[in-house]
Amino acid sequence: MQNLLGGALNGYRYRVLISTDIGGSDPDDFQSMVHYLVYSDLFDTEGLISSPWGDGRTEQILEVIAHYEQDYPTLIKHSDLYPHPDMLRTITKQGAVGIAPFRGYSRATEGSDWIIHCARKRDSRPLYILIWGLLEDLAQALHDAPDIEDKLRVYYIGGPNKKWGLNAYEYIRMHFPKLWMIENNSTYRGWFIGGNQDGDLGNQCFTKEHIKGHGALGHYFSELLGGVIKMGDTPSVAYLLNGIPEIPENSGWGGCFTRVKFRPKFVFERNTVIEDKIEVFGVLELVFQGPDLGMPDDRPVFTLQVQNQHFDGFHCGDGQYKVRFMPKTTGTWSYATTSAIEELNNHTGSFTCVEESEDHLGYDPQAFPNWWSDMIGPDEAVGPHKGAASVSRWRELFLRDFQQRMDRCLPKNS
Repeated sequence: MQNLLGGALNGYRYRVLISTDIGGSDPDDFQSMVHYLVYSDLFDTEGLISSPWGDGRTEQILEVIAHYEQDYPTLIKHSDLYPHPDMLRTITKQGAVGIAPFRGYSRATEGSDWIIHCARKRDSRPLYILIWGLLEDLAQALHDAPDIEDKLRVYYIGGPNKKWGLNAYEYIRMHFPKLWMIENNSTYRGWFIGGNQDGDLGNQCFTKEHIKGHGALGHYFSELLGGVIKMGDTPSVAYLLNGIPEIPENSGWGGCFTRVKFRPKFVFERNTVIEDKIEVFGVLELVFQGPDLGMPDDRPVFTLQVQNQHFDGFHCGDGQYKVRFMPKTTGTWSYATTSAIEELNNHTGSFTCVEESEDHLGYDPQAFPNWWSDMIGPDEAVGPHKGAASVSRWRELFLRDFQQRMDRCLPKNS
């Protein structure tokens, strides 16, 4: 294995808290949790939080821990630093179960309170928060305890997650621009596309040959997603395994990233038309005028429908009604609104989603001094997926290492 000078595999130990929508809209989180647990002797795991979306609850995290518990007696023969299953259960917390309203935060949860508790520990090391789902609990924690901002290092698997959690994302962007943040919208795809996929390194072959039959965790993994590797959240863990996490521009298993000087956002106080251009992964905010009915602010009162998906629109005071959307692919998009309020019903529009612009890249210490995102140059892309090559180039190395880790789940006489 090539030594990249830093990371947990090279002797560094990191404090880690994971926020995951496991069991919700991203079933591959189960695979990523299996991967994390077989490497968990290398980290100080401080929290496992269930975040929205879908049906994700702590029960799904505890389900994976139950399989880990079966393999625990075998794993500790390789390292006595594997966390005890009971300890993992005590730090498994329920986060938000719904998406934040337009303002970006709602009320404290067990998960958001736990983030605050961990961040305020007397430990000189920063707390790495790996976001595998939505940002709701992080936004809530920052709102309730802004003093923790400097202690956090956030690696956020955005992309589709960002689309569903735009309100919390926008709250963080607007109110905590100095937060240390990696916003990974497409780089993560390098874990399962591109790179060396010959022979047993294929997404299905690897599972069949090196995961299936390897203890309870291996059996559990191989039954997920038809035995095909996706593990879209795992780059956040790999980022800490091999590389120099303190320097996102450096190459490592979890990708390399470029600084940003602002985040693309497009606000329209009218229905958009096809000539309007929105950048992929940019925030589209639509503002409609309607009657001032004296209702509470941040109340959902209309729906934006885009490609059979629905997004809540909110009353924001003074007769203004707003909704946010993020396109994740280039091309033409159209939408329509529905509402019981006549002035908000049946608005239609369209726009063109274009490639990300380099205009928002670069270092601006006055704007976003600690924010990085995908490298958008063609040399770092795999097909349309920007930055994915910065992960996929390490595929053989990180899968061979994962193979050795899964071998730990085998009985000694196997």
